Amino acid sequence: MRFNTSHTGTHIHNCVHIYMEQDYKLTIELVPQTCWYTNVRSNVSKSEWDTLRNICYDRANHICQVCGSSGKNQGYKHNVECHEIWQYDDVNKIQTLTGLVALCPFCHKCKHPGLAQIKGESNIVINQLTKVNNISEKKAIEYLNKTFKIWKERSQHNWSLDISLINDYWWKQ
Repeated sequence: MRFNTSHTGTHIHNCVHIYMEQDYKLTIELVPQTCWYTNVRSNVSKSEWDTLRNICYDRANHICQVCGSSGKNQGYKHNVECHEIWQYDDVNKIQTLTGLVALCPFCHKCKHPGLAQIKGESNIVINQLTKVNNISEKKAIEYLNKTFKIWKERSQHNWSLDISLINDYWWKQ
C-alpha cells in the first residue's frame, strides 16, 4: 500500500488543524525530512540515550503507553521502544522535544509510516491505527494522507532543534 504524499495546496496550518481535531489516541508524528537524524540520540552519548530510554521504559512499566500491549505479545524479543515526541513551530521553524514515550513496536511503526512502507509493513500501520483509534481503514488512510501533506510542507524548511527538555527529564526519575 502506498500513501499519497502529494501536496497541491499551501494551507498547511489548516491541514494541521483538521488532523489534530481527530483527537486520536494513536497519532502519526512525521519528522520533516530536513530534520532526519537530528534528534536526542544524535545529540547525546550512547550511554546517556540508554539511560533516558530506560527511564522512559521504567515509567511506563515496560508496556505501551498508547495501547497497553507489548512487543512480546507482537512477536518481538523486547516490550517497548522509546519514541521522541516533537512539537513544530511552523512560524519560527523550531522543532522542540516535548516528551519521550514508551511504545510497542506496532504503535511505534505508526509514528514512522514512511519507514514502515519501505519495509513492506504498511499493513501493520493501517491495522494498528484502525484498532487503537476505532476507525475504518478508509479513515486511517485519509489520516495518513493528511499527515504526509504536512510532512511534505515541513520538509521544505530547515528547522532549529530544541532538546532542552532532557535537562529536566534526568531529574524527574
